[in-house]
Formats: sequence, C-alpha cells, structure tokens
Amino acid sequence: MAEIYLTAQDIAKMAGLSTLTIASYIRDGRLPEPDIWLGALTERPLRGWKKETIEHWLKNRPGRGARTDLKN
Repeated sequence: MAEIYLTAQDIAKMAGLSTLTIASYIRDGRLPEPDIWLGALTERPLRGWKKETIEHWLKNRPGRGARTDLKN
C-alpha cells in the first residue's frame, strides 16, 4: 500500500488552525521538516508530512498563546 502524506491544508484541519497560520509556521520553521518533497526541480515543490510526524508535533508544540519570545 502507498504511503499517505498530509498537506498543509490537512495539518491546518488537524490542528484547528487556518492554512495561513500553517503557512507562517512553515516559513518561520515552526513546523517539522517535511517527510517528502515532490517536484524538487519545479519552482514550488510540494511538501508532505507523515501523520505520525504531525501528531508528535501537535503533542509537543507550545500551547496556544504561549509567548516563546519572552525571557523569564
């Protein structure tokens, strides 16, 4: 059976976030590296994440509203 990968839209649905928020997480490096890249020679390759990768990220990311830029 073929491996199934999640798109940014899939991740947004799983996390209860907008696709724009997920796009900003990707841009800022706050989302895990994709498990697969498709179309590496194209201008905009597609990214895919395994469900397990995103489930682990969701369990371990800072909570909603957590300020990670403040020092204690």
